[in-house]
Amino acid sequence: MILSIKMFFEITKAEYLDGYKVKLHFNNGECRIADLHSSLNGEFFAPLKNIEYFKRFTIKFNTIEWENGADFAPEYLYEISTTA
Repeated sequence: MILSIKMFFEITKAEYLDGYKVKLHFNNGECRIADLHSSLNGEFFAPLKNIEYFKRFTIKFNTIEWENGADFAPEYLYEISTTA
């Protein structure tokens, strides 16, 4: 039997860069940059289009989250990000 091991990503550190870009440190040791500009779709993410609001994220439940509860799965952030 062949077992497939899937990595469960966690954000361990996050830093605002500029625009809608965030530098993310993952639990696998990688550091990546995610540009979330094209991911801010729908009413729930509308407040994040305000750059001052966007800057005020925290790490909660192993990903970045904003005070309105908006967040992205760490696996999604890993997938859309590029190597720093």
